Amino acid sequence: MTRDAAIVELADWLQTPPGRYLLDWEQQRLDAAVVDLFGFHALQLGLPELEALRANRMPHRWLAQDALGQQIAGTTVLRCDFDALPFESNSLDLIMLPHALELSRDPHQTLREVERVLRPEGRVVINGFNPASLWGLRQNLGRLTGGPRRPLFMPRTGEFIGYWRLRDWLRLLGFEVEAAQFGAYRPPLKSERWLERWSWIERIGSRWWPVLGAVYFVMATKKVHGMRLVGLAKRSKRAAAPQTAPAVATQHRQTTTHR
Repeated sequence: MTRDAAIVELADWLQTPPGRYLLDWEQQRLDAAVVDLFGFHALQLGLPELEALRANRMPHRWLAQDALGQQIAGTTVLRCDFDALPFESNSLDLIMLPHALELSRDPHQTLREVERVLRPEGRVVINGFNPASLWGLRQNLGRLTGGPRRPLFMPRTGEFIGYWRLRDWLRLLGFEVEAAQFGAYRPPLKSERWLERWSWIERIGSRWWPVLGAVYFVMATKKVHGMRLVGLAKRSKRAAAPQTAPAVATQHRQTTTHR
C-alpha cells in the first residue's frame, strides 16, 4: 500500500465507531494541553480530521499536509514535505504531530526537522497508536495471519512507534518529556453499542494498567543546554572583579606616603 493510500484509509477509518472513539479521546486531551500554551507561531503536521490547534490562542497557526486530504474551513493549509519543513530554524513555538510519525516516510528525519524549526523551550505534542495494547495486539495478529488484502481492525499505517522508543528518540534530540498519558482502554470492538457497554473499563484501565491504552499522548520541550554558558560567563566576571580593588588601594597608599 502506498503512503497516500494509507492516509486515505486512516481518514476513512476515523469515521468508524472505533475511529470516532479514539478521535474524541485525543481531541479532548489536545484541547486541554494547548489551551494555556502561549507564543506566536504554531504548526500541525497532517491529520486535519483532528483539530489539534483549535483551543490554542497563538495568532499564527498553520496546518501542513504533504498529500491530498481534507481541508478545514478558516485554516491556512501548507503543502510541504514533513522531512523538509519550509520554516527558518528556531522560529516556531509549538508543533503538533497527530499520528504524523506513523505516516511519515522517515520518522527520524521528521523529528529532526521538528527540532530544527522549534525555538528553544518550544514544545512538540505527539499522538500515536500504542503497539503494547489490545488494539496493537489485534493489529499485529491480523498482519501475521491475514493476507495483504484482508482488512485489518485498524488502518494499514506505517510502523507503530512504541512509547519508550519515542522517548529515546526525543532524548537523543535534546527534548525533555513534560507529560505523557495513555487512553482508550476499551477492547478493539467495531460496534458502537459494544464500545459503549465497555465504557466502565476506562476508569479501571487508567488506574491499574495505565500504559496499555490504545493511544498515547506525549508533550516534550526543546532544551538547548549550551545556553547555560551565558550564566557561567557572568559568574566568571563577578569572580574576577575583586582582583582589581587591592591594586587601586595600594596605589593610593603609595601616593599618600610620597607627599
